[in-house]
Amino acid sequence: MRIIPGLSHTTPRRTLAATLFILTLLGAAQASATPAITAAQAEDHPDRLFAARDGESIRQAAAWWRRRLVQHPADAESAWKLSRALYWLGANGPGTREVRRPHLEEGIAAARRAIAIAPAEPHGHFWLAANMGLLSELFGRREGLRHRSDIKRALEVVIAADPAYLHGSAQRALGRWYATVPAMFGGNKKTGEAHLRQSLELKRDSPITLVLLAELLLDTGRRTEARTQLTAALAAPVDSDWAPEDQRFKARAKALLAALEAKAPR
Repeated sequence: MRIIPGLSHTTPRRTLAATLFILTLLGAAQASATPAITAAQAEDHPDRLFAARDGESIRQAAAWWRRRLVQHPADAESAWKLSRALYWLGANGPGTREVRRPHLEEGIAAARRAIAIAPAEPHGHFWLAANMGLLSELFGRREGLRHRSDIKRALEVVIAADPAYLHGSAQRALGRWYATVPAMFGGNKKTGEAHLRQSLELKRDSPITLVLLAELLLDTGRRTEARTQLTAALAAPVDSDWAPEDQRFKARAKALLAALEAKAPR
């Protein structure tokens, strides 16, 4: 189940003190191989690198945030931004799913670090759910069931803190969770549809949300409305912040429409 902010799950919890202790040890282990941020490097700000949305710039931004965390272990912003960059590499980077898996695993660790530092802020919780969700989608139901509770809990924290977070991305992700998790583990398509429609209220032209809603409608036998949502997804603009994801979902909409047309009575 993928979380797209453009989406299931149990992992042991640590106390804040234990988490920070372990992460400090990890940072110390990295420090010998990770040079300090120089003044010249600081001028090439990681937010600008991330905004470029290409693999090399994202890797450079991730390296910057890693170095920052070695120097400032309690910097929650660098932790969640590192998690966000690693999600992007896990979703859009080259190679097989096995090659991309370490990005997502490191993204989960970075998100947990952000949560340990600033538990009331939504960012770490959202990117924890996003990295876990993509890992679950790439590696199947067993991975999804392992993470399902953590994903749901993280998204609920985000929505409680900011219902409109990232133009409804948390609402969309929670809708995806309910739509795809088996009923015996808490899934509910009606609840999922409600969250997806709430997300569309916040960003009506999101190709991702339109396609996910269309897939749920197809699963529940509403082909005509699904076709409407898929047509809207193809017509929707591409968000420059999430262009690779939007383009992929537009391609998905096109394929689903073609399959509907092939099944239509002649």
